[in-house]
Amino acid sequence: MLKNFQDVLAAARDSHTTATISVAAAQDKDVLQAVKAAQELGLANAILVGDADAIRPLMDEVGLSPQTPVVHEADLSKAALKAAALVKEGRAQVLMKGLVNSSDFLRAVLDHEAGLRTGRLLSHLACLEIPGQEKLAFLSDGGMNIAPSLAEKKDILTNALLAMHNMGLDCPNVAVLAANEVVSPKMPATVDAQALVEINQAGGLPCCTLEGPIAMDVALSREAAAHKGIKSAIAGAVDLYLVPNIETGNIVSKALIYLAGAKMAGIVLGATKPVVMTSRAESPQGKLYSIALACLAANKNESGGE
Repeated sequence: MLKNFQDVLAAARDSHTTATISVAAAQDKDVLQAVKAAQELGLANAILVGDADAIRPLMDEVGLSPQTPVVHEADLSKAALKAAALVKEGRAQVLMKGLVNSSDFLRAVLDHEAGLRTGRLLSHLACLEIPGQEKLAFLSDGGMNIAPSLAEKKDILTNALLAMHNMGLDCPNVAVLAANEVVSPKMPATVDAQALVEINQAGGLPCCTLEGPIAMDVALSREAAAHKGIKSAIAGAVDLYLVPNIETGNIVSKALIYLAGAKMAGIVLGATKPVVMTSRAESPQGKLYSIALACLAANKNESGGE
């Protein structure tokens, strides 16, 4: 069980392989600080792709080893493509966004020649360390897919579960969230939840204990489940929360961060290898946590799809 981000850092450090991060447009001080921290902790090495004339002074400024490889490419879009190609060629196991526009970066991830397509949807997996909780909470997808269809929710779950398996969570408890537990055609999230339960029962998802539709109070509390007369194997012990749409995930995450003091990291899944695409406003520490998550998600994943 991963209790907090210190556990994530320790697990990534203690894994049998040291990942290499390919950084696209690496001329970003905060990104280089996170890369330096990852190297010093023994989590990962890096290849820096971008404008070498801008990268090297920043390397000196943050104290990053001058032995860290730099691949010169001044054009930001081309730098993203080169960084993705390094992952596709097997020279790196994690792709990370630097000083490049998110849309250009994702185009590189999905490029037919240099990119990292698997045929599955790209999705965002958030990981939250919430004060007072005994373990980390995972949430998807509050960052990429606006209103996913049933098929897209299946991909989102598959992406998250395979990554979590690589993190050592062999059979996570999954709550497919809705406003209540009654299936109603007037509430499409409940219909999708019931369908996902059936898909899981038929063996259509990686190993998990999945329940839905399930309201947040029941997912969080055994007492709430008992009070509502709901028999649940996962109430109060959920590992992964599947939200019905991007608004729900965004609101839940931000409320936890700003009201409960939660810390969050996140990675993009569905490519052949994990992708770190944090906000430019994210702190170097937050970027480090996301790197560690990506390194764990890439662990045991050398055959090409998460």
